[in-house]
Amino acid sequence: MPPRILVTTRTTGFRHDSIADGIRALARLSTQHGWEFEATEDPASFHGATLARSDVVVFLNTNGNVLDERGREALASFVRSGKGFVGVHGAAATEPDWPWYAGLVGATFRAHPAVQPASLSVVDAEHPATRHLPKSWRRTDEWYGFDALPRAEARVLLALDETSYEPGEGAMGSDHPAAWCHEYDGGRAFYTALGHTKGSYEEPLYLEHLAGGVAWALTGR
Repeated sequence: MPPRILVTTRTTGFRHDSIADGIRALARLSTQHGWEFEATEDPASFHGATLARSDVVVFLNTNGNVLDERGREALASFVRSGKGFVGVHGAAATEPDWPWYAGLVGATFRAHPAVQPASLSVVDAEHPATRHLPKSWRRTDEWYGFDALPRAEARVLLALDETSYEPGEGAMGSDHPAAWCHEYDGGRAFYTALGHTKGSYEEPLYLEHLAGGVAWALTGR
């Protein structure tokens, strides 16, 4: 059977107006890569067969507490069974009072400045989410700052150059990761801070970055 990705876009706080664009983009990528695709905002989707038959779950610009206790237990079991997680942008501002989830994502959103252009540097050019990118990648997005660096075991893939934009309260200094992956509690997790804007989901380089993250979460390579 083809790999199956389950995309959730539920929000209980801020809602990105790019969510519909992201769903359409992931549906197109799924067709291109031979993945089965389902999108949901129903927390009950995490309670039974819908999650169980999936191989990767994508939190696409989720925000706030989006799972009930049963859903939390199901997501943790899903990851512990060796399956994959992909967090996109707002996923780092999701489930803020659940430490296990914070560890899954790798860091928690703290603040961001206004949407503006900035330059990203490729830290790891061997990953499927970055190997197609130029060494220095300039684009426009909402640039998250995090409460801390990703945990030590994380493989940082992209970093922000804070001299290339005005980071404001989102500043992290010279070490400002923007995408990473790691093995976590038996499974695999990929996170990218990119993907706030509607235009992101029409950018070929960004879409290949996103597809590479899903591919890694599926296979670990």
